[in-house]
Amino acid sequence: MSVSTANLGFPRIGDNRELKKGLENFWQKKIPESELNVIGYKIKLNNWFLQKELGINYIPSNDFTFYDHILDMAILLGAVPKKFLVIENPLDRYFAMARGFQNNEKKIDIVALEMTKWFDTNYHYIVPELEEFQIFKLNASKILHDFLDAKSLGITTRPVIVGPFSFLLLAKFADSKIEKSTLTLLDSLLPIYEQLLIALAQIGVEWVQIDEPCLCYDADPTKMKYFEKAYQKLNSLKLKPKLMLTTYFASVEKHIDLFSQLNFDGIHLDLIRAENQLEQALTKISPNTTLSLGLIDGRNIWKGNLNHAYSLLNYTVSKRNSNNVIIAPSCSLLHSPINLNYEEKLKSDIKKLLAFSVQKLEEINLLKRVFLTKNLVLLKENIEILANRNYANLNSQKINNENNFKLSEQFLKRKSPHAIRSEIQKIKLRLPNYPTTTIGSFPQTEQVRKMRANWRNGSISNENYSQFMQREIQQCISKQDEIGLDVFVHGEFERNDMVEFFAENLDGFAFTMNGWVQSFGSRCVKPPIIYGDVARKSALTVEWTTYAQSITNKPIKGMLTGPVTILQWSFCREDQPKKETCLQIALAIREEILELEKLGIKIIQVDEPAIREGLPLQKENWGNYLDWAVQAFKLATSGVKDETQIHTHMCYSSFGEILPAIIALDADVISIEMSRSQLELFSDFTKISYPNEIGPGVYDIHSPRIPSKDEIVSLLKKASLIFPKNKIWVNPDCGLKTRSWNEVEPALKNMVSAAKELRCNDT
Repeated sequence: MSVSTANLGFPRIGDNRELKKGLENFWQKKIPESELNVIGYKIKLNNWFLQKELGINYIPSNDFTFYDHILDMAILLGAVPKKFLVIENPLDRYFAMARGFQNNEKKIDIVALEMTKWFDTNYHYIVPELEEFQIFKLNASKILHDFLDAKSLGITTRPVIVGPFSFLLLAKFADSKIEKSTLTLLDSLLPIYEQLLIALAQIGVEWVQIDEPCLCYDADPTKMKYFEKAYQKLNSLKLKPKLMLTTYFASVEKHIDLFSQLNFDGIHLDLIRAENQLEQALTKISPNTTLSLGLIDGRNIWKGNLNHAYSLLNYTVSKRNSNNVIIAPSCSLLHSPINLNYEEKLKSDIKKLLAFSVQKLEEINLLKRVFLTKNLVLLKENIEILANRNYANLNSQKINNENNFKLSEQFLKRKSPHAIRSEIQKIKLRLPNYPTTTIGSFPQTEQVRKMRANWRNGSISNENYSQFMQREIQQCISKQDEIGLDVFVHGEFERNDMVEFFAENLDGFAFTMNGWVQSFGSRCVKPPIIYGDVARKSALTVEWTTYAQSITNKPIKGMLTGPVTILQWSFCREDQPKKETCLQIALAIREEILELEKLGIKIIQVDEPAIREGLPLQKENWGNYLDWAVQAFKLATSGVKDETQIHTHMCYSSFGEILPAIIALDADVISIEMSRSQLELFSDFTKISYPNEIGPGVYDIHSPRIPSKDEIVSLLKKASLIFPKNKIWVNPDCGLKTRSWNEVEPALKNMVSAAKELRCNDT
């Protein structure tokens, strides 16, 4: 008897973030397209050989992308909006869809496709944009070449594609007025999938991994009819590879009967998120169907419980033919750092508890070896490490949860309702209608990053670093003054990341040197690791925020990351409920806010871009999460006086279904990313009257294009049809850290001019 091993996807950024560096050099015209292609090929090559060496039987191909795998599927299926066809070079067109395109000489100005969160992760995907009568056309060169390239090297891969059901649900109609479902395009789309599967079979592909992650949402009988139709047709093809239906992120237990009826060759189940679905799968799914078990967590960085995983494996084999069982991670390893071996400075007592992508594949291979040899001694080290781990004891400070979490209502409620606070704040701040501001960060130049790195490694003194930071802040304040903004920020030049920076000043966090994870395109983040109880050990933002306020009469907005986002964008400890950890973080942020207020900061922004992201995928679990997420934000922010204005910022999410929770946050001002969707998200706010103030993001900071004044005026006029003019703020859709000053300054000047025009129109 034997079992096989598989991987569902490997990180595509490269061991040393070669993809990030290559993309940014290409976009800046420092390297040609041919050199970028070489960088991509080397990453793929390294990934394939690495997985082969680690004993993986089913190695994925087509999981590498230069920007986003959903964008790649749109290209593969010929779903390229007509507005992008004016760009002749295919790669330039591809990046224009992701980032927008502007060429003043040729009078071309195209807004990028919308970008939003990939389920409940911090990865962002590009939303395909479809016509009502979309014509699809197969463009399979990339997926075919990847398979053949690997095959020429002696590596047989399992190509990965997104299935038609999820592709259509993840897409949107270009015309927001079209009310029917994108699934109505299924009949037009299925022939392209048929052509693709036939083409793959003709070059010798045995298996295709066909991802249908949208099955993790609540079962919708109407939508599932489309799923049934799709796979009745695809599974009946005479010439096709075997199909491994791949699900992840939640239970698909409600669909098991249908899966069985549709005669899939293989089905993958995420048993980390939903172990309970295994029993029904074993009961309902034919023993002739290959069952892929997601036994290793693809989304966190703690060692797997291999003894328990082995028990599930053994139990599964006892119920079916072992040749039809595959050991795999729960989902793609896209969400995990690459290799723990690079972490030479991580404390040994924490490092021994961790597993990155390479180590997760080693765990998968170890499970196979134990199964084949029945040598349980191979699990001894893992069992002992897990038995002796004690997260809290690793920490320098133990928090008394019993005292801290008996929170009375006074800790969770502002003194007065917003209507009263708002009048007090208007008197104190004296801001015009359509007040202008930014979301927080300003461009981090190469010099800023270099000086920060030199200070961290001790190459420059604290005094020299402080003097440098003061000069940067002075220049930033001067530029904001020249641009004409109404509310300033200090620029955040001291911050490496909006989560890692805060975590470095809190107890209970550990940090990696190379634990990078892709967020989108060239954007990578390095999530900190929460291993113990969290507490504020020193001031987080006070020094530079108060310095900025000391050199200007304009209000400086204090900038903090919220507790839910710090939690969600970290790798979180597993030994206590997330709620408890989140409330610990909230208490630390509360202390910082109160100190900022005491020192004269009148506006404080607490960013919560991850609050929608953390929402469970199935509605039955929403209530509990939203209760403690709102509680954490209010715990952090409700201690201030009425005159102190609390802002929050959210991005790349759909908010309609959780608007009551957003209202319950009781932030005085909320700023939201809306520019790529042309304020489509405002339709959510028409359903429930949002009572507080709002700042719709009026231009896309993830694109190099510079919006015109008229474009921004048009968006603000849309906003004014829904909100009173005295409740609308004017701001970009996110922080400006990744942009250059020559992009930022003209864009902000156009934004300020647009706000002034609307003020004039109102007089």
